[in-house]
Amino acid sequence: MNIKTADRINTVKEYYFSQKLREIDELNRQGKNIINLGIGSPDLAPDNAIINALIESAKNPNNHAYQSYKGAPDLRSAIAQWYNKIYGVQLNPTDEILPLIGSKEGIMHISMTYLNPGDEVLIPDPGYPTYTSATNLAGGKVVKYQLKEENNWHPSVEYIQSLITNKTKLIWINYPHMPTGTQTNLDKLKGLLELAKKENLLVCNDNPYSLTLNDNPTSIFQIGGAKDIALELNSLSKSHSMAGWRLGWIAGNSERINEILKFKSNMDSGMFLPIQHAAIKALSLDKSYHDEINKTYAKRRELAWELLDILNCKYNKNQVGMFVWAKIPNDSTDSSSFADNILYNANVFITPGIIFGATGQQYIRISLCTKERVFEEAISRIKAIVK
Repeated sequence: MNIKTADRINTVKEYYFSQKLREIDELNRQGKNIINLGIGSPDLAPDNAIINALIESAKNPNNHAYQSYKGAPDLRSAIAQWYNKIYGVQLNPTDEILPLIGSKEGIMHISMTYLNPGDEVLIPDPGYPTYTSATNLAGGKVVKYQLKEENNWHPSVEYIQSLITNKTKLIWINYPHMPTGTQTNLDKLKGLLELAKKENLLVCNDNPYSLTLNDNPTSIFQIGGAKDIALELNSLSKSHSMAGWRLGWIAGNSERINEILKFKSNMDSGMFLPIQHAAIKALSLDKSYHDEINKTYAKRRELAWELLDILNCKYNKNQVGMFVWAKIPNDSTDSSSFADNILYNANVFITPGIIFGATGQQYIRISLCTKERVFEEAISRIKAIVK
C-alpha cells in the first residue's frame, strides 16, 4: 500500500533530538553507557506541594470531565498574579492569558493562526528549531536573521529593517536567549518593537528561561505598549521542573488571544483540571523555591565550565538559563564533528550548535539537567581522550 504524505511534511525533518536519542539508545544497547549532556529536560522533581495538589484534585470525581478551552479562571488568575510578582506586569486574566498544553504547541498555534502561504517570518539564527518547522508546516517562508556574539546575540534594528518586505508578517525572538544564554536587553528590544509597530509586524517572545540562574527576570511586556504588538509564551517546564506535565500559556492583548483561541479550540479539548490545580500551586511558590533549584544548577554550571576548559572551549560566564553555550577551538572543523568525536570516543553526548542554525556551526551547548556525579564522570571520560 502506497500512501503519499501531505506536501507539508516534506518541509520539515524529524526533530534532531528525536533522531539522536535513537542513536544513543543503540549505542547503549552496545554497552556504551552514554552520558547525555544534550537535552534540557529537568531531572529535578517538582516541589511536593505541586504533586500533592495534583493528587488531591485527581481524587475528586468531578474533575475528570472536559475543560474550558481557555483554561480554568483560577489558573488564569494565578498566571496574572505570577506575572505581577515576577515581572511587575499587569495582565487581565479574563482575556489576556491563554493556557496551553505546553508552550511548544503555542508556537504552532500562533503560526497556524497568522500565516498564509508565502508569508515571511523572521527567525533567529541561532535559535529554537521549532520556530522554523512551525513556519514551514503553516506554509510560511522562513527568513533567518543572524545573531552574532560580538553584538551579544541581539539583532540591530537596522539589520532587521533590511530584511523586512511587504510579505513579512511575524518575527520570533527568545529572551533570555536559547541556546546562547544571553540575558534580555530591554532597551534593544524596545527599538525592535517600535520598528514592528511601524511595519505592522507581530512580535512573539518565547520566554521559558527567565527564572533559571537569572537575578533579573524580564518580560517583553515590561516595555511600554508592547501588548499592542507582541505576544509572549511562557512555561512551567523549566522554571518548575514540570516539562512532562505540558503546562504553558500565551499572553497578549484580548484581540490576539481570541484569534489564537479560534484555532486552538479546534485542536484540543482543554487541559486536565488536576494539572491546572497543580499549576496554580506551582505559581504560588515563593522565591526560596527557585533559590534552591538555582543553587543546584549553579554547582552543575561550575562543572560544565570545568568540562569546557578541558576541551579548550570559550564561553561567557554571564549566561543565564539551564544551558552553557561555548565556542569550540579554532582548529576544530565544525560542531557536529566536534560533538561526535566526544560521543564516540568518550561516550558523552553534547549538542552541536549547528542544529540551532548556521551561525552555531562553531559552537556547542551543554545542558545542566544532569546530576553532579554524572558531570564528574563525564569530565573523567573527556580527560581520557584529550591529549
